[in-house]
Amino acid sequence: MLKEAYDFRDVSEALYELIAPLGEDDYTRTTLFRDWTVNDVMQHLHFFNYVADLTLSDEEEFKRVYGKLKGIQEKSGSLVVATDEMLEGLKGIKLRDAWREYYMAMADRFYEADPKQRLQWVGPSMSARSSISARLMETWSHAQEIYDLLGVERVERDNIKSIAVMGMNTFGWTFKNREEPIPETIPHVRLMAPSGDIWEWNAENSEDIIEGDAADFCQVVTQTRNIADTNLRVEGDIATRWMSVAQCFAGPARNPPAPGTRHA
Repeated sequence: MLKEAYDFRDVSEALYELIAPLGEDDYTRTTLFRDWTVNDVMQHLHFFNYVADLTLSDEEEFKRVYGKLKGIQEKSGSLVVATDEMLEGLKGIKLRDAWREYYMAMADRFYEADPKQRLQWVGPSMSARSSISARLMETWSHAQEIYDLLGVERVERDNIKSIAVMGMNTFGWTFKNREEPIPETIPHVRLMAPSGDIWEWNAENSEDIIEGDAADFCQVVTQTRNIADTNLRVEGDIATRWMSVAQCFAGPARNPPAPGTRHA
């Protein structure tokens, strides 16, 4: 049983409740994330939920669908254009409802999956647990641009722990992806969870320390906020460098948003 599947569902439900009152015109509003509109964000979440779900049952269909997306992207030069074409222009309220219907059923399928089942993906294969955790992470991080656009402060829950764990697990990846030497020592990370619990890793390291709110840490590793726009306390050269470029998602190395550019 995969608890992370229902964490994914709950994060998705929180986003659904946020956008449920929106009218059609609201979906054309532009966010602070690469000038994506609300439609662009929701299309991205819906399409990649679909292809991730395919990996549970039909790897060949996953390869076909993802290959078609990449072909359109290479021709158009735009992931947004490619995703829109793959979804046949599905937008607005119809997109919202299709997305919700799909993620509810998808969460049930992943909940019943073997956590250790290996699933094909765009890079290396991953476990079913990692796959649904990645969907949770992407839903949570992309939701941030809509919360920001609407000026709503999100109420966090401990279901973000999977994102914090993913942030810790991709410490080495962040440096490798930038063709930098991977530090031998991982910083001591001590976070206050939304519930008040303490989440802690590598407590034996007293030189490189990251301490503060768990949601702030998750925002940094998902690059929805610059470290300068959080209240995290960072000490040590390794911790400082990591937090300046942390990236818990796959793909080419990306820089975090500049200070002050991502906000409500």
